[in-house]
Amino acid sequence: MTARQNATSSSHDLFEEIVHELQAAEVFFGHGAASAEEETLWLLAHVLKKDPQWVNAHPQVMLTTAQEARLKTLLHQRITRRLPMGYITGTAYFAGHELIADRRALIPRSPFAELIEKRFQPWLGKEQPQRMLDMCTGGGCIAIAMASVFPQAQVDAVDVSADALSLAAENRHKHKLDSRLHLIQSDLFQAVNGRYDVIASNPPYVSVAEYRQLPDEYRHEPPLGLVSEGDGLCLPLEILVQAAGYMTDDGLLFLEVGHSDEALQAALPNVPITWLLFEQSGSGICVFSREELLNYQAEFSRALKALTDTPHES
Repeated sequence: MTARQNATSSSHDLFEEIVHELQAAEVFFGHGAASAEEETLWLLAHVLKKDPQWVNAHPQVMLTTAQEARLKTLLHQRITRRLPMGYITGTAYFAGHELIADRRALIPRSPFAELIEKRFQPWLGKEQPQRMLDMCTGGGCIAIAMASVFPQAQVDAVDVSADALSLAAENRHKHKLDSRLHLIQSDLFQAVNGRYDVIASNPPYVSVAEYRQLPDEYRHEPPLGLVSEGDGLCLPLEILVQAAGYMTDDGLLFLEVGHSDEALQAALPNVPITWLLFEQSGSGICVFSREELLNYQAEFSRALKALTDTPHES
């Protein structure tokens, strides 16, 4: 065996090298990691078969030659193909949970993680939700996080995509939630029954025009999980129109629209929207009580009709 085959490098040295290469390549960060440092930790964790916290706590761990070669092969894919890191490693992290990630659904990333970890406080108060709904669940990250934080709750997760739901089923099984997490294939509320104490929804909210301008990394994700007609607002407005019919009297709807928050506010000038603030990162989530949804239902319907009646770029 040659000296080169025996050679190893420390995770610290490789960390610095990879961070530099990612920054120099000007890849886009935003699919579960906000920086080159976060992505590098994610990649090292995958190659070392450890979690990122362990890797972070052991900066001097030595990689074998084979591990170093694997690391550089995956880094090459990230840079040359602009593959998001979650699709390279096959894993993603959300609200402290490791999830299976692949092209059947978007890579988990949402300020909902912080909101769920804080048990929807202060909005939920002392209430213990018995039924919770994740509308547009994708790979199931929000539903799994809610089921984990609220062990007394039955959680339903809805998506129109059979592919996304198959991934959600794998993540459900991974986290041993088969008995409490029910998956429903439905076009929004079409196949949903009953009423919920909490509805959480991160629906598609990117306009067709905006989608065309997104970084290359987004091209690897299913457009069905990103794009909504009507300048990105049709699906969020449909949820606002319909949700009250599926909520308990004291129920709450938490709706994410991301960077379309200003567009939603402009489309609903007569509706006072409560936008949530986050300590970690993120924005674009609003909260409505059932009473508010009922009071402003006509405004939601009017805004939705205005968008659907107006020709949009396709």
